Amino acid sequence: MVGRREQILTVAAELFARHGFHGVSIADLGAAVGVSGPALYRHFPGKEALLAELLVGISEHLLAGGQERAAASEDPHEVLAALVDFQAEFALREPELIVVQDRDLANLPPTSRRRVRRLQRTYVEIWVDTLRRVHPGLSVEDARVAAHGAFGLLNSTPHAGRSAGAAALLRRMALAALTDLVVVRA
Repeated sequence: MVGRREQILTVAAELFARHGFHGVSIADLGAAVGVSGPALYRHFPGKEALLAELLVGISEHLLAGGQERAAASEDPHEVLAALVDFQAEFALREPELIVVQDRDLANLPPTSRRRVRRLQRTYVEIWVDTLRRVHPGLSVEDARVAAHGAFGLLNSTPHAGRSAGAAALLRRMALAALTDLVVVRA
């Protein structure tokens, strides 16, 4: 059974994705979960804290998942496939959070925003390390560009469609692009 706090977070992600952080009031959130707006303050000190928990929480989840997949195999090709699968599953399961992250990160309090960015950078570096193991000679900069390109492709799920077929196609495209990189040496 989902607790009230988790229910509030889920509904907040949906409302923030649909209307933007500033387009949703505490009263709107309360009404959507069947309580008065002020009753939400029992669970969160304010709307900013709710947004912070959403974005810090998903960043922690992605980092933990990335670390788990990177540690699961010595074969960088297996790790890369597992990372792509993990990101694709996240994008299909949590498209609202992708939208909220893209649009509302700037609305986080500075400390939370720095924490999210630090978690994200650490997650990206797992991909960078894996890509450089798959493609010896790939520069750190090029590996970072490739990782962000894959995120852009995989995270387009909210715009490309939420079907399993769309996610599978985006997964295959990302894996093909990352596997077939041509390393150009200067």
